[in-house]
Amino acid sequence: MTTIARATDTLTRDALAVLQPGFTGTTAPDWLLRRLGEGLASVALFGRNVRTPEQVAALTARLRAEREDVLVAIDEEGGDVTRLEVRTGSSFPGNLALGAVDDVGLTRAVAAELGRRLAECGVNFNWAPSADVNSNPDNPVIGVRSFGSGTDLVARHTAAYVTGLQSSGVAACTKHFPGHGDTAVDSHHAVPRIDVDAAVLAERDLVPFRAAIAAGSRAVMSAHILVPALDPDRPATLSRRVLTDLLRGELGYDGLIVTDGIEMKAIAGTYGIERGTVLAIAAGADAICVGGGLSDEGTVRRLSDALVEAVRAGELSEERLADAADRVRALARWTAS
Repeated sequence: MTTIARATDTLTRDALAVLQPGFTGTTAPDWLLRRLGEGLASVALFGRNVRTPEQVAALTARLRAEREDVLVAIDEEGGDVTRLEVRTGSSFPGNLALGAVDDVGLTRAVAAELGRRLAECGVNFNWAPSADVNSNPDNPVIGVRSFGSGTDLVARHTAAYVTGLQSSGVAACTKHFPGHGDTAVDSHHAVPRIDVDAAVLAERDLVPFRAAIAAGSRAVMSAHILVPALDPDRPATLSRRVLTDLLRGELGYDGLIVTDGIEMKAIAGTYGIERGTVLAIAAGADAICVGGGLSDEGTVRRLSDALVEAVRAGELSEERLADAADRVRALARWTAS
């Protein structure tokens, strides 16, 4: 094999490794299994992929037959946000209910049991908990997904949830950094903006994330929100100031950074998913959540090609892409250990 071919192969494997795509159907399609052999390291499950716990277990076993340490991600918060129990509603209390009771032992136990059920189905990565402080009562997307409006309350329960979930061997993904609680716009539809100064953010929104980091949260999810006090030009998911300078630098976080769904209009409608993916990795994200209706081989190919082309064009450093891919693989090793 030539040096150029070998480098291309490494680039392609790294580009695939940072993607977390979904798919349609309740069994793994051939293209997904093939991509796992080519370097894809994560697969995302949504409600459309779930029929019964037994079916999910069979599905994840098939994925692992192709790649033993594959990360299988899901959005299972409990309460209003469930995928495993999408047809009946969650049998677990949501964050607001747990915050109202304010028993951190209960929150820890609920998260541990939820994690146990996920692990039983072969799911090892949960995009939860929400660490957002629900400071805006008009928030259309967080609301009951938050533990409450008190910073200390949210911080206590976020840490308890992370600890409980990860005690089952399922990686927690604390979201939506740097805090989605003070928004009046849903980032599924447009770019929300939070106009408060950095001191308010530090004292209110960042405190639960500090608690999650101290509790050992294996992943943090970025928010598609514009916070001018941190970066006046780019939403957090695409901001080096937010992901690298603040989260990595100031907060000292060393785990996996994953984006919220790249297909959400806040990114797709402003930058496009290909450009958004490149900018997110360049800013410091390690994994790209690809959900919604973009669950096909064509999307995976377009995004991996965009990353490879950005490296070749000098827009994204090869080292940054390799570092991101290594962080994904490191989390995969943790879940497999």
